[in-house]
Amino acid sequence: MERKEDTPERERKRTYEAKHKEERKSKSKVWGTSVSREFADEIDEFLIKHNVTKVAVITAGFEALKAQYEK
Repeated sequence: MERKEDTPERERKRTYEAKHKEERKSKSKVWGTSVSREFADEIDEFLIKHNVTKVAVITAGFEALKAQYEK
C-alpha cells in the first residue's frame, strides 16, 4: 500500500504521535479481541438504544465477575 504524500500537517501529527506514544500506552490499553459480526452488531444496537458506552459495559461486566468470584 502506497503512503500518502507527506504534508506539513501529516508530519506534525507523526512527530506528536512519536513524542507521546509512551504516555498514551501508559494511560490506556487496547485488547485485540474478535467476536462475530452479528454479535457485535447486536451489542452496538443495544448500546446505542440505551445510550451506554463500551467502557461502561466493560466496567459493569468486570464488577459483576468480581462479585461472582468473591463468593
